[in-house]
Amino acid sequence: MSNLDWFVLIFTLASIVTYGIWKTRGAKDLQSYLKGNNDAKWWGIGISIMATQASAITFLSTPGQAYTDGMRFIQFYFGLPIAMIILSVTFLPIFYKLKVYTAYEYLETRFDLKTRTLAAFLFLIQRGLAAGITIYAPSIILSTLLNWNLTLTNIFIGLLVILYTVSGGTKAVTQTQKQQMAVMMGGMILAGILVINMLPNNISFLDAVNVAGKMGKLNLVNFDFDLEDRYNFWTGTTAALFLFLSYFGTDQSQVQRYLAGKSLAQSRLGLIMNGLLKIPMQLIILFIGVMVFVFYQFNTPPIFFNKVELNNIKSSNYSQEVNKLENEFKVLHDKKTVDIYSLLDAQKNEDKGRVQELKKSVLDTESKMQEINSNVKIIVIKNNPSAEINDKDYIFMSYVIDYLPTGIIGLLFAVMFSAAMSSTASELNALASTTTIDIYKRSIKKKENDRHYLMSSKYFTLLWGVLAILFATTASLFENLIQAVNLLGSLFYGTILGIFVVAFYFKNVKSNAVFYCAIAAEIMVVSIHFLNHYQLAPNWLQMGYLWYNVVGCLLVILFATLLRK
Repeated sequence: MSNLDWFVLIFTLASIVTYGIWKTRGAKDLQSYLKGNNDAKWWGIGISIMATQASAITFLSTPGQAYTDGMRFIQFYFGLPIAMIILSVTFLPIFYKLKVYTAYEYLETRFDLKTRTLAAFLFLIQRGLAAGITIYAPSIILSTLLNWNLTLTNIFIGLLVILYTVSGGTKAVTQTQKQQMAVMMGGMILAGILVINMLPNNISFLDAVNVAGKMGKLNLVNFDFDLEDRYNFWTGTTAALFLFLSYFGTDQSQVQRYLAGKSLAQSRLGLIMNGLLKIPMQLIILFIGVMVFVFYQFNTPPIFFNKVELNNIKSSNYSQEVNKLENEFKVLHDKKTVDIYSLLDAQKNEDKGRVQELKKSVLDTESKMQEINSNVKIIVIKNNPSAEINDKDYIFMSYVIDYLPTGIIGLLFAVMFSAAMSSTASELNALASTTTIDIYKRSIKKKENDRHYLMSSKYFTLLWGVLAILFATTASLFENLIQAVNLLGSLFYGTILGIFVVAFYFKNVKSNAVFYCAIAAEIMVVSIHFLNHYQLAPNWLQMGYLWYNVVGCLLVILFATLLRK
C-alpha cells in the first residue's frame, strides 16, 4: 500500500477508537456500564444491531461467496424480518418488564438457577469461541494481503477493541458502531460504484447484469426443498428463522444492544429497522461481489486468489506445471471474453438460438477454468500440506489491491478492520456482562457493592479479550469464514432457543425437565453434526447445518413437554 493508504487506514481506526474512549469516559456504576444509562435511540439501536452482526467476515466473505456461488446466499436472511416481529411482540416486553441486564436472568425467574446458569454457560462457550473467529477470520486474510505477521495482526485488532470496550462498556460499543457502520457501508458502496465504472467502455451496466444472469450469478430464489442445501427459500424462512430468533432473542451480544434502549418502543423500532434494512444491505454486498465477477470476465483473474500461496508454488519445483496451467487459463479466459461479447451482440439482435449456443459455450469454458483452478489447489497442497486452498475470502480484497485507486485501498482495509472491531466489541461486552451478572454476581460473589461489580465487568472484558486473541492465534481456517460463524452458532443456538420457547409458552414444564432435556438435546445436535461431517449419517439424518437450529429447539420442546417435571 502507498503512504496515503496507510494514512487513511491508521487515521480512520485511530479516530474511531479515540472517539469511543472520549465520548463514553467515566462510567460510574454497573447500570451505566452495561446498559449505557438506557438512553439509546431506535436508530442507534438499529445501527448497533446491524454492526454487531456485520463483522469483517461479512465484508470479506460475502463478495467472494457471490463471485463463486451467485446471490443465492441472500435467501439465508429471508426469515429475518419475521424473526424481528416475533421478538418485538414476545421476548422484548418480558425483558423490559423484568428490567434485566442479560437475557438469562429471566430463566431463573421462570425456572431456577441451574437452568439460568446452563443457558449462560452455553452462550459463553459459543460466543467465546466466535469472538476468537471474529478476530482470526479477517486477520488471516489481512495479514496475508498486507504481508503482516498473523499473530501480530490478531493482537492489533484485539487490543484496539479492548481499549475502548473496557473503557466505556455498552455505550462505547454503541457509539463507535455508528462511525464504523458509516465507514463500512460507505467504503463498500464506493467500491461497488468503482467496479462498475471500471468495466470496458462498450459494456453498459445493463450488459453487466445480463452477463451475470447468463452465467447463473443472479440466482436469488430457489424454491426446491432440500435439507442438505444451505441456501434456498425454505431453509431461509424456517431453519434460518430459528437461528435469528435465537441469535437476536437469546444471544447477549444482540440482546444487550436493545436492552440499552430508551424505552420498549425505541428498542422495538431498532429491531424492526434491522429487519427492514439487513436484506437490502446484504443484497448490495452480494451484488458488488457479482460485479467483481463480471469485471473479471473482461480482465484476467488470478489463477488462484491467495497470491502468497500462488507465489510459493511458482518458486517451487512445480513452477513449470503452474506456468503451463496459467497459460491454458489465460487462453480459455480470452476465448470466454470473445464469446461473452458475441452473446451480448446476439441478445441485442434477439437471436435466441445463437444466445443459447453462446451461453453454453461460455459456461463450458468457465467450467474448464474451474477445473484448472482445482488442479492448482492440488499443487498448492502438494507444495504445502498445511496451506489453505479455499481462496473465496481473498477475492474481493485482491481486486481492491490490484485495481482500486490509491487512498481507496486504505479505506477498504479500514472497512475490514472496522467491521472486525465492531462485532468483536459487542461480543466482549456481552461476554463480560453474562460472566458478571449470571455467573460471578449470582453464584460467586453475591454481596459486593456496585463499584466492585463495575470493576469486575471491566476485568472480565479484558479477560475475554485476551482469551479471544489467544484463541485467534491458534485457530484454523474453516471452509468459508461466514459459514464458520453460522455453523458455530447453529450448534448451540437451537438448544438455547428451545429453553426460552419452553419458558415462554409451556407453563406446565418445570425446571428439572427443561434443564436435563436441554443437555440431552445439545448432545444430540453435536452428535448429528459429527455424523454429517464425517459422512456417517443415514440418509434421513443428512442436513445442512442451519437445520441444527430447528432440531435443537424442537428436541428441547419435545423432551421437556414429555418429561414436564
